[in-house]
Amino acid sequence: MTEKAFESTMELTMEQMRNIFGQHDQYIKKIENDLHVNIVNRNGAIRLIGEAESVEKARHIFEQLLQYQDHGNEIEEQSVDYALELEKENALDEMAQIEGDCICHTIAGKPIRPKTLGQKKYVDAIRDHMIVFGLGPAGTGKTYLAMAMAITAFKANEVSRIILTRPAIEAGEKLGFLPGDLQSKVDPYLRPLYDALYQIMGAETFARNMEKGLIEVAPLAYMRGRTLDNSYIILDEAQNTTPAQMKMFLTRIGFNSKVIITGDSTQKDLAPGVKSGLDVAQKVLAGIDDIAFCTLTSRDVVRHPLVQKIVKAYEVYEEKQARQEARNRERSGNRPPRVGQRPGSRDKGSRELL
Repeated sequence: MTEKAFESTMELTMEQMRNIFGQHDQYIKKIENDLHVNIVNRNGAIRLIGEAESVEKARHIFEQLLQYQDHGNEIEEQSVDYALELEKENALDEMAQIEGDCICHTIAGKPIRPKTLGQKKYVDAIRDHMIVFGLGPAGTGKTYLAMAMAITAFKANEVSRIILTRPAIEAGEKLGFLPGDLQSKVDPYLRPLYDALYQIMGAETFARNMEKGLIEVAPLAYMRGRTLDNSYIILDEAQNTTPAQMKMFLTRIGFNSKVIITGDSTQKDLAPGVKSGLDVAQKVLAGIDDIAFCTLTSRDVVRHPLVQKIVKAYEVYEEKQARQEARNRERSGNRPPRVGQRPGSRDKGSRELL
């Protein structure tokens, strides 16, 4: 450190020290590397050494993480990453709004709770509205939290059944003929829903309720012609619906039902030129009472920290591409094709010149 290094001291209990340092001091190392400070443990106190601004940021992060823990949350690697991200956006004080709101527990006893402010707003919207659209990139917990809310309502007898559905569309691949009966053919598309159910409810409980018809996992096409009363309904991968499919699904809703629709508009697998039912629904249904739209972002990603970096990198790349396309249109004057000429085609004269 230079002679101008600034120093600040914080008194912590042994439990606070253990939680905030992480295993093998991994959380502290992350903060040190990100903020370029030196953090030293000295007899129940930590010394923060570095440039004044960096030390104040590190102290602020420690204070918010401790407050986050006091609200019943567990400090994890994701919590530290989230705090560092909020600090860069000058929004770290928002972390204090995330209370330890446990939705339910997995079969292994691990609590499921919102870990970011975006997730908290999403869960609150599900509680307060009949229809909720959860929009955002992969890894933000859209489907998993919706599943946890559905299972909690089911166990509390607030609804009599859970219905999970998604469009059966390949993710950019042609799988061809799939062997087996109809259920075997659609199961690969529904596997992510099964995985979440097994983790939260347990395979045996899930199988027992599915045999009774209390839990149903089916392709979206199976929803046509039905009225779904007293149900918790989750439509996953909604970006792959057509406008007609989305309208069909939304008009299935009956009394005492709750509907969660999740999707990521940047990961469509529809044929070129086909509009997404999710995009159309956002325009058509905006402003209607009892329908909420919750947008999660890259900072709400709760998977491996590398996933958050990947999502952010794609966001930056796509924004850059969009700006470049806009500049190209301005440069070309956005001239329409001449009468009788298809868009994008060259006329006879231009072909001869080539």
